[in-house]
Amino acid sequence: MSLLKDKLAEQIPQLRERVQSLVKDYGKKVVSDINVEQMLGGLRGVKSLICDTSEVVIDQGLIIRGCPIDELASRLPEEVFWLLLTGEMPNKRELEDLQSELKKRSKVPQYLWSILKTCLVKDDPHPMTILISSIAILERESKFAYHYSRGMKKEQYWEFALEDALDLIALLPSLAAGIYRLRFNKGHLINSRLELDWASDFAHMLGVEGGDEEFAKLMRLYMVLHCDHEGGNVSARACHTVGSALSDPYYAVVAGLSGLAGPLHGLANQEGIKFVLDVLEKFHGVPSDEDLRKYVVDILASGRVIPGYGHAVLRVTDPRFTAFLEYGKQVMPDDPRFQVVEKLYEIVPKVLIEGGKAKNPWPNVDASSGALLQYFGIVEFDYYTLLFGVSRALGLCAQLVLDRAMGFPITRPKSVTLDWLVRAVQS
Repeated sequence: MSLLKDKLAEQIPQLRERVQSLVKDYGKKVVSDINVEQMLGGLRGVKSLICDTSEVVIDQGLIIRGCPIDELASRLPEEVFWLLLTGEMPNKRELEDLQSELKKRSKVPQYLWSILKTCLVKDDPHPMTILISSIAILERESKFAYHYSRGMKKEQYWEFALEDALDLIALLPSLAAGIYRLRFNKGHLINSRLELDWASDFAHMLGVEGGDEEFAKLMRLYMVLHCDHEGGNVSARACHTVGSALSDPYYAVVAGLSGLAGPLHGLANQEGIKFVLDVLEKFHGVPSDEDLRKYVVDILASGRVIPGYGHAVLRVTDPRFTAFLEYGKQVMPDDPRFQVVEKLYEIVPKVLIEGGKAKNPWPNVDASSGALLQYFGIVEFDYYTLLFGVSRALGLCAQLVLDRAMGFPITRPKSVTLDWLVRAVQS
């Protein structure tokens, strides 16, 4: 038994008791109301989900198990995955044990590579299509599905959800790097180096020309900053809903990543860097503050938005943006793309505040991440959502394991017709 499984086995009885006590003692207590605007507006702000892995605090940003995300920027993704699941940082022995578990599970089956090479990349599909299809094909490996079909007890659900979660997370760097190299004609697949940490090995297998320790640092940072974001976003909610039917984690993660592939969820990082590149093209280089300010004012006056600015929840600068910004200052201060990112940060919030255009004029993580990827040679926009997906799989898998640990039932909210709603509000 792995040390992570041991730790969870210690914690889960108390967690279940807490859930059962809440239902028993406060089961009929009302904790949230809903109005018509929320019903017709995507349920925004309705408190109706439990997610222990993380929360987004309006004036602080992303908090993972009580730890502000900026305090985790120097941590390894493996450490953060342990934190997501247990609420604790692993000690050295626990971290090494988790890394060993992941390395043992990291080999992608040869049959999948054969399918990828002969079928999935043949007509240049979107990288997310390839990733989602690959995970669906790998579902045949699900330990959860295997043991469920043989009558495992409800109390064991979390154990085999964890097994699938570890398998998926272990495979993702090799799979995602292979998709990059096959889809964008980068040459042969690059073998894993098992002495490397999870994100560094991913960076190595991508095979970016000139990639070095700095690129590995970026991949570690990227994987940590995007790993989780509460339970109400589309990818997390889709994963939770499908998992609640006791579909195995492969199916559930496919659902989550399919949501992430949508333009309103996972495309924002592409839009952010496209805007930066458009600025550089329009001005034939880095513009003056005055020219950039006028350009921003004209864009807003035309009814368009500045990609990467504003956030559904936050009312402060996204700490994830700040973490990327500080990294960029250290590594690429003279890069024109990064200089535009810095200038936009100085100019856009002021313009938005002056014009009363946004509740939150501050940048989010998507305003900075693309420039860093471009600097290291990841210039294929379509791959950015897949990178996001590899990171977000950490949070999706952690949430799935905890859902099964807490014994959450199948999701089944009640729907109503528009006619019913009209009658209800007019009565």
